[in-house]
Amino acid sequence: QVRLVESGGGSVQAGGSLRLSCAASGYTYCMGWFRQTPGKEREGVARVFSGSGSTYYSDSVKGRFTISQDNAKTTVYLQMNSLKPEDTAMYYCAAKGPAGYCRWEDFGYWGQGTQVTVSS
Repeated sequence: QVRLVESGGGSVQAGGSLRLSCAASGYTYCMGWFRQTPGKEREGVARVFSGSGSTYYSDSVKGRFTISQDNAKTTVYLQMNSLKPEDTAMYYCAAKGPAGYCRWEDFGYWGQGTQVTVSS
């Protein structure tokens, strides 16, 4: 069982930046960030494969958001720049246990979520 604790959400004006952090209780094979707004399905935003450090981003955030990990691979960050009102959502940290693939549908551990609100 992996526990995830997010921090760093808040309110910012359009064009601003926020940095989310997520601490895992142990090493994770793959970590990522998802977001969800009321009435919509949860959307994958960014993910990182701990082994190689390879990253993947949704088209909606590519070039604006950056996912990274600490050297121990137990903390993942999401640097969000040039924020837009449509980025407003609850952001969830996610992780996957060892082996298998690192795809959006493979994540099985979830944090409690942190709210990001971007005003125009």
